[in-house]
Amino acid sequence: MSDIKKVVLAYSGGLDTSVIVKWLQDEYQCEVVTFTADLGQGEEVEPARAKAEAMGVKQIYIEDLREEFAANYVFPMFRANTVYEGEYLLGTSIARPLIARRLVEIAQEVGADAISHGATGKGNDQVRFELGAYALAPGIQVIAPWREWDLSSRESLLAYAEKHNIAVEMKRGKKSPYSMDANLLHISYEGGPLEDPWVEAEEDMWRWSVSPEKAPDEPTYVELSYKDGDIVAIDGKPTSAATVMEYLNKIGGENGVGRLDMVENRYVGMKARGCYETPAGTIMLRAHRAIESITLDREAAHLKDELMPKYASLIYNGYWWSPEREALQALIDNTQRYVSGEVRVKLYKGNVTVVGRRSEQTLFDENIATFEEDAGAYNQKDAEGFIKLNSLRLRIAADKGRKL
Repeated sequence: MSDIKKVVLAYSGGLDTSVIVKWLQDEYQCEVVTFTADLGQGEEVEPARAKAEAMGVKQIYIEDLREEFAANYVFPMFRANTVYEGEYLLGTSIARPLIARRLVEIAQEVGADAISHGATGKGNDQVRFELGAYALAPGIQVIAPWREWDLSSRESLLAYAEKHNIAVEMKRGKKSPYSMDANLLHISYEGGPLEDPWVEAEEDMWRWSVSPEKAPDEPTYVELSYKDGDIVAIDGKPTSAATVMEYLNKIGGENGVGRLDMVENRYVGMKARGCYETPAGTIMLRAHRAIESITLDREAAHLKDELMPKYASLIYNGYWWSPEREALQALIDNTQRYVSGEVRVKLYKGNVTVVGRRSEQTLFDENIATFEEDAGAYNQKDAEGFIKLNSLRLRIAADKGRKL
């Protein structure tokens, strides 16, 4: 511990990280530098400055990273149509590489000996933060208080804060029973009543969306313009990546879009139940697949679908800063060169329905696909030889008496 003179802490200003500031100061006798990232969590991050100052922190970093997060992390992930275990849109997972990168960069800027985070020893985030940090700065030291201290519950953290005069919410029994994480892509809920996977989530838990039952009786239509696989305009108006997500979160939530209740397999080995609200991501996934459906070659599209689960696992498990993720990203981005055009979606009572798609790069040919007269664009007799050649191995096996 005597080797640690300065630590950069990923700091939210909440109970856990506020306690960590004091704990680091006392246990390691070191200077603490705080880093707070605004990733679009919907809450003011500036109050974290006053809290940090009250505990004697001299170097305080508070940064608005919303545009960088959306454009350089979320959008590349959605070019791959990324979904973990068939449902999860990776809202927490994709935020960790950016935070890890800035932790390391700030540590290098201020000459810190280590970085620290508030992730618990039971979760995935400890893995994501630390794999990212080690990939970017192999010699960095990481302090994970939850793996060292004997504070094992919210009550023990509150008692520690009270003992050391740390300014946090001290009221017991009034705080949300859920562990929550939010950014531009989603808000997540874990713990409390959700620890029983049979118990339905309470309606007043959800913060970003109305229930589908209470959504408007009239649908909302949105037109999304794509260029090279990314949304660049909404209803014909050019907009930035972060603004795209903010707008789609708003109208998606108003229409009951984006709720998810699932049990997932954590990288550390356990199953965990979580609830998520991802309005923008739900719309973006459906719309991106729609524009790809007319612009992407069949085998390129199928290859992407085969590789996507691997890509999703890399992000979920914390390997954003890995050579295999970068290699997959290069392949994915190469497929997006012609993924441009417009998609029109209808939002209605929790559903996202694609109702139109068009592109100057379309591979959809009405002259070939039509059920009407095609003026010889497609010779239906050609299908006979195609079928016979593709059935050859099946016919040979049947002739030999092989049973299925």
